[in-house]
Amino acid sequence: MGLLFEQIDSEPSVIGEITLRRRRIPALGDRDIYEVKLGEEFLMSSMFVDAEIALSDIGLDATEGDNLSVVVGGLGLGYTAVAALKHQRVSELLVVEYLKPVIGWHQQELVPLGKEQNDDPRHRYVHGSFFDMAVADPATGGFDPEAPGKQFDAILLDIDHSPRALLHDSSASFYSTENISLMARQLKPRGIFAMWSNEGEDDEFMAVLNEVFEDVACHVVSFFNPFQNRESFNTVYVARKPG
Repeated sequence: MGLLFEQIDSEPSVIGEITLRRRRIPALGDRDIYEVKLGEEFLMSSMFVDAEIALSDIGLDATEGDNLSVVVGGLGLGYTAVAALKHQRVSELLVVEYLKPVIGWHQQELVPLGKEQNDDPRHRYVHGSFFDMAVADPATGGFDPEAPGKQFDAILLDIDHSPRALLHDSSASFYSTENISLMARQLKPRGIFAMWSNEGEDDEFMAVLNEVFEDVACHVVSFFNPFQNRESFNTVYVARKPG
């Protein structure tokens, strides 16, 4: 069966020590579980990926047309990115990640989905702050360093735990009408913004989205939590830029 626990890598980052671990829990079956921690806080586990996958599926199902250019904000263990690549209408996928060690894990294929991403020519890693790129002047910046001012068909965001439970205080201002509006400049007309959250529907954030977008909805994604022996849920916000 191999080791029950292995710390694969741990490196300093701009917001704290970031760690990749692998473990097995015999009671849950003979499979590897990959975990990411920032300091002492758990960021992600490969046990719970339904909502990360749903972020791509729900968001991209709402898009229109073909040859889609898509941005994923936050790499994590890669489940949102790989789910997006399974959509044949996607012709280009940029994954924006602030923590360089996380990109390195995928490039070195230390995580299960690294090879699948690296082998897909539609996919590109972008090292940088999603939140800074979101509000950049289109004349000089944006999500694609190679094409300032470029617009996308969809922007899929999975970084903070929710609009209130932040990974780092520096992203707090993003969830305002002003900065969501600035980000929307990088969407094509009728483009889609979708965002994962670990919490239930946030009325204040829904109000912000409704000021900027149309067809705003918050989807509940349920999944079984074996640690608690009950159903848990995450949410996915989806909103369309006016045409």
